[in-house]
Amino acid sequence: MSHVEERLAAAGVTIPEVPVPLAAYVPGVAEGGFVYTSGQLPMAEGRLAYQGRVGEDAAPEDGYAAAKQCAVNCLGVVKALIGDLDRVTRVVKVTGFVNSAPGFGGQPQVVNGASELLQTAFGEAGAHARSAVGVAALPLGALCEVELIVAYR
Repeated sequence: MSHVEERLAAAGVTIPEVPVPLAAYVPGVAEGGFVYTSGQLPMAEGRLAYQGRVGEDAAPEDGYAAAKQCAVNCLGVVKALIGDLDRVTRVVKVTGFVNSAPGFGGQPQVVNGASELLQTAFGEAGAHARSAVGVAALPLGALCEVELIVAYR
């Protein structure tokens, strides 16, 4: 088990197998020392774990948990592509999409679920640039979707 996975395990997080893509794309691409993940939904144990719209039928805390699960799934993609999360040298960028009710403006706090998980996993190397975007709908009615760009050696 990698040092990153040990830190995550201590926080109660296990890196899953890569979820099967929902359409005609690959889960991620490793190119030029970077991994670019496709957007990952909050899938857990083969099912969508969080659905709805934050500010309508889901609380911001649910969105936070969903964003965290999305980031866990992104790390599963990274691990599948480069073999060992200890090879990650920097989390470069996180983009989070939050299925938001009209008027909901707490997207940054929701996407903190992903950001804080990555900082737990990678420490200082987990600090990253980020976008947190509210959207009207996501695939399968998911509460959020997260994608990563990470540098690796």
